[in-house]
Amino acid sequence: MGFCMMDASRCPCTPQWNLDRPFLTGNFHQEEKSTSVLPESKGNSVDICLESEKPIGCYNASLQEMIVIDDLLSALTGIDGRYISIKKSGGGEDSFSFHVDGSMDLALQESAKRIFPLCKSYLLINQFVESRSQFKSGLVNHAFAAALRALLLDYQAMVAQLEHQFRLGRLSIQGLWFYCQPMMGSMQALSIVIKKASAYNFVGSAVLNLLQSQAKLMAGNYLVRSLLEKMIDSANSAYLGILERWVYEGLIDDPHDEFFIAENKSLQKESLTQDYDAMYWRQRYSLKDDIPSFLANSAETILTTGKYLNVMRECGHTVQVPALENSKLTSFGSNDHYLECIKSAYDFASGELLNLMKDKYDLIGKLRSIKHYLLLDQGDFLVHFMDIARDELAKTPNEISVEKLQSLLDIALRSTAAAADPLHEDVTCSVDSCSLLKRLSTLKDLQTGETVAETEEPLSITGVETFSVNYKVQWPLSLVISRKALTKYQLIFRFLFHCKHVHRQLCAAWQVHQGARTRDRHGTAISTSSILCRNMLKFINSLLHYLTFEVLEPNWHVMHNKLENAKSIDEVIQYHDFFMEKCLKECSLLSPILLKKLEKLKLVCLQYAAATQWLMNSIEVPEDTDNPSYESCKVLLKLRKPSKKPNSSTQESSVIQCVLKFEREFTSELQSLRPILSSRAQAEPYLTHLAQLILGVGMDQQMM
Repeated sequence: MGFCMMDASRCPCTPQWNLDRPFLTGNFHQEEKSTSVLPESKGNSVDICLESEKPIGCYNASLQEMIVIDDLLSALTGIDGRYISIKKSGGGEDSFSFHVDGSMDLALQESAKRIFPLCKSYLLINQFVESRSQFKSGLVNHAFAAALRALLLDYQAMVAQLEHQFRLGRLSIQGLWFYCQPMMGSMQALSIVIKKASAYNFVGSAVLNLLQSQAKLMAGNYLVRSLLEKMIDSANSAYLGILERWVYEGLIDDPHDEFFIAENKSLQKESLTQDYDAMYWRQRYSLKDDIPSFLANSAETILTTGKYLNVMRECGHTVQVPALENSKLTSFGSNDHYLECIKSAYDFASGELLNLMKDKYDLIGKLRSIKHYLLLDQGDFLVHFMDIARDELAKTPNEISVEKLQSLLDIALRSTAAAADPLHEDVTCSVDSCSLLKRLSTLKDLQTGETVAETEEPLSITGVETFSVNYKVQWPLSLVISRKALTKYQLIFRFLFHCKHVHRQLCAAWQVHQGARTRDRHGTAISTSSILCRNMLKFINSLLHYLTFEVLEPNWHVMHNKLENAKSIDEVIQYHDFFMEKCLKECSLLSPILLKKLEKLKLVCLQYAAATQWLMNSIEVPEDTDNPSYESCKVLLKLRKPSKKPNSSTQESSVIQCVLKFEREFTSELQSLRPILSSRAQAEPYLTHLAQLILGVGMDQQMM
């Protein structure tokens, strides 16, 4: 609740003379009793002369009544009488007390005391009006005080009329009570509101909620409820003026910080393309806690409407909500017309921004382009890039020249079908400093809570494991394709890219076997190695098939259809985020245990592919020391290389043992994958497809 007053430094100061000279404002009480006298009665008028200051009990009952009525008329406007005094005790705004002369007739005392609550209510309201008319009190308090001031004018007119009747001798103490009763309930209800508002220094929506709650409590009293509703309408007018600018123009015109929408100017739209945890869309404009009760159900709609208008304005797009009949929110009265205006403004802003994003900025086209380059649905450029960047990608991340990689990527893009795509210039390359598993563990929003042993970072990782593709996204598309979304795309790309690399290496190994077969080398070692190579290719092909045709393509089409029917940018963001989360999950990137198994299987495949050339050479041809593949295999399998060249049968036996060792390791990893997939497939059905595709490799291998 907005209990605190506004920051005075943000508002103009109240003139000092208004504080130093209270007699100009009426916020005072006479310190001394008046010495004026009432003239004696002449004809029908009252004209009584009091000789001196005497106890009121010295006068007869009829004269006492006249004196009490006169004092009560003064007390009704906050002025001390001769025998009725007003005292302010303590520092509270409602610490007023009324005292009567003890010698007064008891019946008159009781009659006077019945009217004192009305006198006190007047003092409270009058003091509230003066204190809340200062700049620092805010627009809602200003409007409320103005409505109270108009009420006090009517009240003072009533007192003046009563005084006129008294001067004509037509007003008795009972008559005064009779005429005061209609105003009594209304003034007391307002004084309850004012005392609470003053005690907690309510401003803005807190005042509106207080009035609303008091009006509900007075539901059984039509007159009081009607008066409170008029007060609510007056106080609302200032608040709805702020609301109107927000839902029609997207501007917060709130000099006293009363509006229920807060703006965090420190959050800039540029952070969407730079910061993974950017909070621009969610926190640049946000809801406060003190929301007016009559707007509580529409608060999110109101917030979103202004946010949409802001986006369009920052794009340089002219924003003009079409004027509707009676579209002024400040004139909604006690009906719900303002809800229709808000809904109409939201529908316009939502549709206009969505059309702007789709038509002018080609959101769907951008997403389709990202699918081409980061999800590799048209990866012909990647084949060429992997060929020409092989040497650079073989280096460690610290040794890689990103500029050289970028130039090689540009060559690959310009020399393939991607050259026809005007958006290919938005594709850039990047090199991470850690492995995929390590990067996934650092992203807090992707944590799944699985208990898994810490994975040590490989001693040496190359550009193949850390290379990724980036994509340039400008405002306002960065609302949908933010840095967080691009990072998730890159995680999938790195997994796919490495799978493609493993596939290429195994294909190269398969070609080596086919070359041996063409030279009529059909020994046991070659046959055994050929079977293992085929099974590894089945594994990686099955994995790639699952990732592309079982996960990415179906989910993309579902998202694309939803985007075509989306009604707002928030729906677009929701559908896109859901697509990314679903792809990450079904690609096993959110399951560290499963991902580690797949990475281990790929590592075994790479080690085998690297060893294949050396294994075949040890049987068929002399060592080719100029062959880069041989050098890498030599380092990898230096413990397996014989110290001297044995005879042919010994060579073949050694090769068979080496191949069988790879086969046992590959089979063991597949077998350990089986219970993981089986246990999770029931809870996560998508793993059933992965199990059917991948575990089939193990079944074939066992049968061979």
